[in-house]
Amino acid sequence: MNWYESPLVINLTYAVAGILLGIMSAIITLKLFSKISQFNMQEELEKGNLAIGMVVGGLFIMIGLIVGLITGMSLN
Repeated sequence: MNWYESPLVINLTYAVAGILLGIMSAIITLKLFSKISQFNMQEELEKGNLAIGMVVGGLFIMIGLIVGLITGMSLN
């Protein structure tokens, strides 16, 4: 059995790949939402727009769920 065939290495690889995929999908989702909407999200956040803040907060929650589920599932 080679070192790269060990369950620890395989699970760690799955966890890192899943986390990177989750973060990239969250970034793509934010950019897509920014392009579809008719306003600049950064300016609206600086103005204190609560609705945009909730969207960005939801995106961070999504990232946390993705990272937590992928690491939890892959490390079992």
